[in-house]
Amino acid sequence: MEVPLFPLGTVLYPGGQLQLRIFEPRYLDLVRECTRSGTAFGVCLILEGAEVGVPARPAAIGTLARIVDFSHREDGLLGISAEGGSRFRVLRTRARSDGLLRGDVQLWPDESPQEVPVEFALLQTILERLIETIGPHWRHEPRASYDDAGWLGFRLAELLPLTREEQQQLLEMTDPLQRLATLRDILPRFQKA
Repeated sequence: MEVPLFPLGTVLYPGGQLQLRIFEPRYLDLVRECTRSGTAFGVCLILEGAEVGVPARPAAIGTLARIVDFSHREDGLLGISAEGGSRFRVLRTRARSDGLLRGDVQLWPDESPQEVPVEFALLQTILERLIETIGPHWRHEPRASYDDAGWLGFRLAELLPLTREEQQQLLEMTDPLQRLATLRDILPRFQKA
């Protein structure tokens, strides 16, 4: 499968939401292409380079993003809202003359729903509090979502103040319970002394 790639300084998780301001011609082309064809683009964390200018070197594991809404911002730029879908591995990339990266990608299977074991119940409580304060777009999520280990881990990974490297590591994990264990082990870092 070939997709246009959008290297960013952030990690997008399956089911996550992404707000972008689009101003570079190559990314306006990407939005146009995805909108016309109804296809997704790939979001990968930048390993080297920047979001603007010369094409950045993206991480090998990323997430498909589907555009779900548009807006014209007060600054005159195009705003898009995208939602994270399946994860993928980049097999090969190439840059067009305008700098837009395209990648041959292999999709990863979606994680099957898995019940959150009792030893991770504290993580559910922490996520509820985070959503109340900094994640209002998840406020109306059904209670059953909190019982799914994959959903819980991905939402914590996007809301906790983790390093980009930690965020990428959590994206690349294929076992939702391992992801929860890693998050549990990181939590003491955020406790007030």
